[in-house]
Amino acid sequence: MIDDTLYRAALAGAGFVDRSTRGTIVVRGADRRSYLHAMLTQDILALEAGRGCYGALLTAQGRMVADMRIYELGEMILLDVAPGLGAAVAERLDQFVFSEDVQLTDETGKWALVRVVGPGAAVAVHSALAAMAGGAGAGPSADDLAASQAYRAVLVPTTGGPLVVAYVREWGLPGFDLFVPAPAASPAREALRAAGAVELDDESAEALRIEAGWPEFLVDMTTETIPLEAGIEARAISFTKGCYPGQELIIRVLHRGGGRVAKRLVGLTVDAPSVPERGARLLSGGKDAGRVTSAVWSPALQRIVALGYVQSDLAPPGTLLEIETSDGCAVAVTRALPLVARQ
Repeated sequence: MIDDTLYRAALAGAGFVDRSTRGTIVVRGADRRSYLHAMLTQDILALEAGRGCYGALLTAQGRMVADMRIYELGEMILLDVAPGLGAAVAERLDQFVFSEDVQLTDETGKWALVRVVGPGAAVAVHSALAAMAGGAGAGPSADDLAASQAYRAVLVPTTGGPLVVAYVREWGLPGFDLFVPAPAASPAREALRAAGAVELDDESAEALRIEAGWPEFLVDMTTETIPLEAGIEARAISFTKGCYPGQELIIRVLHRGGGRVAKRLVGLTVDAPSVPERGARLLSGGKDAGRVTSAVWSPALQRIVALGYVQSDLAPPGTLLEIETSDGCAVAVTRALPLVARQ
């Protein structure tokens, strides 16, 4: 069970969490959009300066290499990928550059990433940007930030160098990802604190993420995952664009297989004395039914919640399962995602 003080503070105002272990790739060159359009699941050609999207890089067999947030900034495209994947994803994408004017650089470590969430996130971010710009009020206003569309991104000049502000709503709350030059990471966090934002611990951030039903790559999704199994296709895949690696498998499953996959990611509520570990077995009638991928105590529901994969015929909400824990078997029930719906 977590101390929910920080969690409640984020729901009432603004909270931030450092995500600087994530990978950052910068793509430059006149052909950057057309090249990434051919490689990724999303319609990158449709991105104008200041717009972004959520997408993925797949193998030819439709399995995930990485998910990513993709931001067209006018002079470059920034790719945000899971921790430890910056170099590998940059190298994989670079393998297929031939005559195109495209330069891919793994800039992990050069950028720090801070996520700010909560109903007061826009005001806190605006105030922090103004402080980092020496009071000059650089960047969008609090009203502009609050009215942002998903994955809108802007470059903002500050005394510590230009940073990227991207609007994200992935944890059920208004939010912003701030990509700041690594030396400016500490001043950015201090500016957010001065603006009234609280720093979230890992448990509070995980509670928000899991309650929102947002799967994390290398946690709830792996290189064996097909996007349809994780239920991310509606937000990660364009079904109107041209070809990309893995498209044939995705279309075949959707059109010929009716979208049926062997397993699906579901939400779970768990009646157990302790939070189950990642990989805990789910059972139905004593037979293997799936695995838990992440779990946490939910302050909103006052019970343990989890994400996990179950056999497709056991995925409908309300299905009763057993879960193996360190304390023995307990009861788990499948739930629709998000587990907690917020305005």
